[in-house]
Amino acid sequence: MKKVILLVVLAVFCQSLFVFAQSFDPRMESEYFYHNVPIERIYAYRLGYVVAYRAGLRMAHVYLPMEWFTESGGTGEMIRLGPGNEWPSMTIFYQNGVFSHVRLRVRRNMSHETWGIIPLTTDLDHLFQDVNEIRLEF
Repeated sequence: MKKVILLVVLAVFCQSLFVFAQSFDPRMESEYFYHNVPIERIYAYRLGYVVAYRAGLRMAHVYLPMEWFTESGGTGEMIRLGPGNEWPSMTIFYQNGVFSHVRLRVRRNMSHETWGIIPLTTDLDHLFQDVNEIRLEF
């Protein structure tokens, strides 16, 4: 009787391994992948957003044009977070290894510590010209 139960358990185990192995079919992999980066500071500028994030021991910046966020189904999406424990982040999506779109999850309240202010006399216009993709530094 014990041998029969052992054989049934072994058969069920082998069947489950077969089903599990089929779920890792390489043809079923998504063409999308993403990088999620915590935002250290985000600055609103007249031409877009400057996002500061940590790249090792130093700060790195990306420049996101405003038109990415104003188009319907555009390159950028901004999600405004309410109160809570979730820290603001930037998620960059790639399709087949090419930049697809970016999603910012930021605090709704601009007095949150992650929102910064750029002085009015600062000229960053040249950094927003011809931006077509985001290249992260690590």
